[in-house]
Amino acid sequence: MKKILSIVGARPQFIKLAPLSRRIREHVTEIIVHTGQHFDKQMSDAFFTDLNIPAPDYNLNIGSGSHGQQTGNMLMAIEEVLQKENPALVVVFGDTNSTLAGALAAAKLHIPVVHIEAGLRSFNRTMPEEINRIATDHISDYLFAPTAAAMVNIETEGLTARSFLTGDIMVDALLDNIGRARESSTILQSLKLEPESYTLLTLHRPYNVDDPANLRAILALLSRTEERVVFPVHPRTRNIIRDNDIPIPENIRTTEPVGYLDFLYLQSLSRRVITDSGGIQKEAYILQKPCLTLRPETEWVETVEAGWNRLVDYQGEGAADQISSFMPPVGHPDLFGSDVAARMTGHIRNWLG
Repeated sequence: MKKILSIVGARPQFIKLAPLSRRIREHVTEIIVHTGQHFDKQMSDAFFTDLNIPAPDYNLNIGSGSHGQQTGNMLMAIEEVLQKENPALVVVFGDTNSTLAGALAAAKLHIPVVHIEAGLRSFNRTMPEEINRIATDHISDYLFAPTAAAMVNIETEGLTARSFLTGDIMVDALLDNIGRARESSTILQSLKLEPESYTLLTLHRPYNVDDPANLRAILALLSRTEERVVFPVHPRTRNIIRDNDIPIPENIRTTEPVGYLDFLYLQSLSRRVITDSGGIQKEAYILQKPCLTLRPETEWVETVEAGWNRLVDYQGEGAADQISSFMPPVGHPDLFGSDVAARMTGHIRNWLG
């Protein structure tokens, strides 16, 4: 049986891997490599448990560091695994340093690369993710695009010949797990929350959380909205809040990071979502939750055009009113497809023969 190697390292990649891994393993041998980019237990190990993903065959334990240091360490470690396993195909997901390192290591060894979630563009090259996704698309052999807008970007960059509009595998992940979340999660009882009584907040973009002044401005803005906010705090963000004595407003309740099923349940029963995450914007849309994005741009332009996502300049005039007044339309177009893992697996089987 032919062998493929899936490379993951961060929360969104674990989620996307789960439905594809189940499908792939019906036909080929899969080797999972976890780079260790997310190394906190709640940000990493818990996702494999929650999502029923087989334990990684390799955990590279790369951990944190500058972008260059982290990517370089991953590149060396992944290359060793590839030389040992000699897979017929490498699969990478999204736009993290793990994505770029995996694609580059495979390309230099002449191993074909599949990039899942190809063609996304924020057109903001100050974002490390934008550089990662552009470079990965151009060195990959097969591009799986989640949306028609992504395919337009791919065509603009001359990559159409090796691209396929598959839909977004996050749809499969959510449909696979929302029922399990409702059956197993007790997070609302633990936090003493009622459905639709709170706004769910996530923050992780470096330009929002690594600059204490920006993080302080975001929390101050949310204090003026009179929203009841639940904020699971990324470990790095919690350290920045602590080290810079940033006050937490009374209307914001912070928690430790939560597992995927608990987070999905929190999100599905929230009134709405405030985030700077591309993946959370998409999850909110699929769950039909209004979303306010604390960024000047988004790679998920379709969600904004559909009226369910609003970009908010948190330092601009009237930002609090933009948040408080936001209401999505009645219509909710299908943007991301269905049965995506099956479609992707079909393509992969055809290439492997």
